[in-house]
Amino acid sequence: MPTYDFRCLDCHKPFDVYLSYAEYGKKPVICPHCRSQNVMRKIGRVRFARSEESRLEDMADVGDLEGLENDPRAMGRMMRKMSAELGEDIGPEFNEVVDRLERGQSPEEIEKALPDLGSDSGFGGGLDEMM
Repeated sequence: MPTYDFRCLDCHKPFDVYLSYAEYGKKPVICPHCRSQNVMRKIGRVRFARSEESRLEDMADVGDLEGLENDPRAMGRMMRKMSAELGEDIGPEFNEVVDRLERGQSPEEIEKALPDLGSDSGFGGGLDEMM
């Protein structure tokens, strides 16, 4: 049975209601908190299912890479976006590097601050290998 999100317009509290498709629009919805029928359905976010191939194609846009070498914040945002698109937790070292880039720290400053970066994760070449 589908779940529908509602908000009471009298007490302003959110709640969920389980209704069959046949019941939706016919059965009155009552707020479980104050018993009011003055409720409004909340529409949730829409999500699109995409294939891995489609997500990887979007990341391959060369235009997104222009100027990244001079803008650590943009590089960090791009790396975070790529990580999210892959849907995998790449690990604490990657997250540390991206956090530092998003704060504006240059790759050279990050390598100085984290000299052992990547030595245990297969990124033998340090930060350059991660990016």
